[in-house]
Amino acid sequence: MALTLTETAIKHVKELKQGQNLPDTAFLRMGVKGGGCSGMSYLLEFDSEMGPHDKEFDIDGIKVVCDKKSYLYLNGTTLDYVQQGLQGGFTFVNPQAKSSCGCGTSFSA
Repeated sequence: MALTLTETAIKHVKELKQGQNLPDTAFLRMGVKGGGCSGMSYLLEFDSEMGPHDKEFDIDGIKVVCDKKSYLYLNGTTLDYVQQGLQGGFTFVNPQAKSSCGCGTSFSA
């Protein structure tokens, strides 16, 4: 398995990268860290420095990177972009999450 992005997420990532005038070397970093109301929080940011144990994926022209430890929790995860009314945002569809909080930004494994 790997990390995947929906077509809607791909479109919004490309728009964000272009809107922020990021260089071609910038990539999307997906990760997790301890904390949040369910124990683990998702991380999503643009980065330009690879770590020695990072896993790299090319998804429809978007370079996605995940550190080795986060990958243990994110393997099989799909990043989606959901529009609800006037608001929209990225959501993680993680089959490994046993539970998640109401805000959707943290989970327990």
